[in-house]
Amino acid sequence: MTSVKVSLNSIDKVKEFVNDISGFNAEFDLVAGRYVIDAKSIMGIFSLDINKPIDLNIYAEEGIDEILETIKPYLAE
Repeated sequence: MTSVKVSLNSIDKVKEFVNDISGFNAEFDLVAGRYVIDAKSIMGIFSLDINKPIDLNIYAEEGIDEILETIKPYLAE
């Protein structure tokens, strides 16, 4: 598992993020406090507080470098 912080602080960013990760054959979870949701679910993401960075857990056997390159625009500083 790889864990990074992402910033999805607008509706457009959420839509683009879900579109970008949906092409990968991997599991993605967003973790905010005690809530864990499927990162490929737009409705799930909107149930979280998107005004602050959220932990993204990536469960991928291979291709992690390509995934990290794809999500680079969403990584929290």
